[in-house]
Amino acid sequence: MKKLTSLFIAVSGLCSYFSVSAQQTDSVTDRNWFRRDVVGAVQLQFTYRPGDISQLNQALTATGLRPISVNNLWINASMHRDWQNWIAEDGIGFTPVAGSSNNGLYAKYNQYQAYFRAGYNVLQSKQIKLYPLIGINFSASVLNIDDDNRIQSTGNFTKELLNSSASKTFYEPNFGIELGAGFDYLIKVKPKRMDCLTIQRNIPIGVRAGYYYNAYAGDWRINSYSLGTSPDQKQSAVFLTFNIGLGYEVNK
Repeated sequence: MKKLTSLFIAVSGLCSYFSVSAQQTDSVTDRNWFRRDVVGAVQLQFTYRPGDISQLNQALTATGLRPISVNNLWINASMHRDWQNWIAEDGIGFTPVAGSSNNGLYAKYNQYQAYFRAGYNVLQSKQIKLYPLIGINFSASVLNIDDDNRIQSTGNFTKELLNSSASKTFYEPNFGIELGAGFDYLIKVKPKRMDCLTIQRNIPIGVRAGYYYNAYAGDWRINSYSLGTSPDQKQSAVFLTFNIGLGYEVNK
């Protein structure tokens, strides 16, 4: 009972605070950015960005493996935030696994990324956004090699832990810079009202387009060891992103 009473007092105090804050003048609100409405969106993005792994395929075929057809589709989950006309967007993503096989020898390849972008809406509209953007991108290419022909099971878990295997995982770190533009159209949805808050909801649909410059492509690595004679794999390319999400504007 004491916990419920404490919770009721805390909620009442929070609503009272928001009520008083709403009565402040616009000039006070402008001087205190933390009292502004919270605006943003949770998004799902599909990006087409072609990759070139020709040198990697040359290394694979030289060892008896078949070449891999790289997957150019990135699937990303991201967050979008607005501060007046300023826009920030960050997310994580991956490409579906592409692979090849040859007589019990398997190669599997995909990529992962994390990115941050910033832009400025040049339109004085909350429903339509058009903005140039610049961003940074951290990614890694991952190559898994499995040789079923050289795996000999011991039939014992403890012994199998130290059994030799031809299975290996290689990875290559990358850093890139993104330059481009974004466009979003917000489809309004019925707002949701709470005791002291109103959430204006929308469905943002948009595109992002630009150029990804692969500024740094590291050597391929296995565990913590760098392989200095590994294939060169800088993958600068244009990109095109389709974006859809669930937007919100929390009015205090």
